[in-house]
Amino acid sequence: MNGKSAAIPMDYAEWLAAIKARVATARQRAALAANAELIQLYWQIGRDILQRQSTQGWGSKVIERLARDLREAFPEMKGFSARNLKYMRAFAEAWPDAEFVQQPAAQLPWFHLCTLIDKLKDPALRLYYADLARTEGWSRVTLELNIRNRLHERQGQAVTNFDARLPAPHSELAHETLKDPYLFDFLGLGDEAQEREIENALVRHIIKFLLELGNGFAFVGRQFRLEVEGDEFFADLLFYHTRLKCYVVVELKATAFKPEHAGQLNFYLTAVDRQVKAPDDQPTIGLLLCKTKKRTVAEYALSGIDKPIGVAEYQLVRALPEPLVTSLPTVEELESELSAVDEEQPEGSDE
Repeated sequence: MNGKSAAIPMDYAEWLAAIKARVATARQRAALAANAELIQLYWQIGRDILQRQSTQGWGSKVIERLARDLREAFPEMKGFSARNLKYMRAFAEAWPDAEFVQQPAAQLPWFHLCTLIDKLKDPALRLYYADLARTEGWSRVTLELNIRNRLHERQGQAVTNFDARLPAPHSELAHETLKDPYLFDFLGLGDEAQEREIENALVRHIIKFLLELGNGFAFVGRQFRLEVEGDEFFADLLFYHTRLKCYVVVELKATAFKPEHAGQLNFYLTAVDRQVKAPDDQPTIGLLLCKTKKRTVAEYALSGIDKPIGVAEYQLVRALPEPLVTSLPTVEELESELSAVDEEQPEGSDE
């Protein structure tokens, strides 16, 4: 073999990288196409079951028989259990529109759709979470977490001055990025926790914190040092948002919101814009996380602030749902029950 034929071309690495990229893209397209076909098949089977149940009075025994026959006919395929066939029926019932099944639903994994069916009864909420799961690339665990944490009631609810301080449509996107309240019950802290305790815990649980912040947040640092004319200042937490293309300064306050908090954060934003922000970055955004806030006070305070700031509350301890609160026994009821148990204990019992 001569040296010329054995030599590796100078552009071989670039060529190999391009081929790898094409292979990865082709595999991804094939996987998406296969998923779309599977979702379409499941919907068609579910639709057929619905139609036959309504016209011929099919019962659960027919579904059991169908599951057994399909597994015998296609032993290499999973997904033909009676339970999954019932999900197919529920899928067709939840989304009778074939166009939705061919487009948004086809881009979601089957078990994401099962989660939407299981956890949500409102069709509008199903569409809301289906769209977010698709566009944000949520895992099923993240989808379940956001449904359980009622994201639809919190997204875009922070008080902000973005309309006046950011250009459209950037202002709308930034506003929808923030929530109110933020749920930090995963920290294991009580309501009396101080700012540094909360900050330390958030950094320790940074992955869960990023999940709660939402897609696009990248952690830069804590107690981020800013020097202005020889004086040192430290911003609690600094992030970069990959979609908004801007830095985000987060300040924690273990108290109710006060107007002076906005002034302090405004100073940090100015320093980050002048010392850290790159020329092609969007203006830095501030997020004040307070224990409580009065909405009108926050609106008044932000109206006179130059920089884009949002104000939101955080919860360290999750409030119990109202039905659960009303069903809990009182102290008196518990004491009465315990007294009754003591009276019923047989003599000589060790229990």
